[in-house]
Amino acid sequence: MGILLHFVVTFIAVFVASAIIPSFFHIGSLASGVVFAAVLAVINAFVRPVVSLLTCPIQLLTFGLATLVVNGLLFWLAASLVPGVFVSGLFGAIVAAIVVSIASWVVGIFVRR
Repeated sequence: MGILLHFVVTFIAVFVASAIIPSFFHIGSLASGVVFAAVLAVINAFVRPVVSLLTCPIQLLTFGLATLVVNGLLFWLAASLVPGVFVSGLFGAIVAAIVVSIASWVVGIFVRR
């Protein structure tokens, strides 16, 4: 049940981010949003821990700011794998990843209650 709830929260957060920053991040259809949320969840579950471990020295040197770039790159990777999802470059991916993280956090607070 926890995995399904996390997926639903991510799905909602992705559409919230698409509505807030359409110039940086846009989803073409509902089906693209569902597939994008699933791909993003898989990347965050399997690829992100490995990349975070490999970039640990850089993250220590930048006091964690490199995490923003890593999250943006993984977000950009997920968007490039799903047709119908538009991200306007690395900066757009970083901004969209931040907005999705914040929206996911806020939606998660309301869903858990």
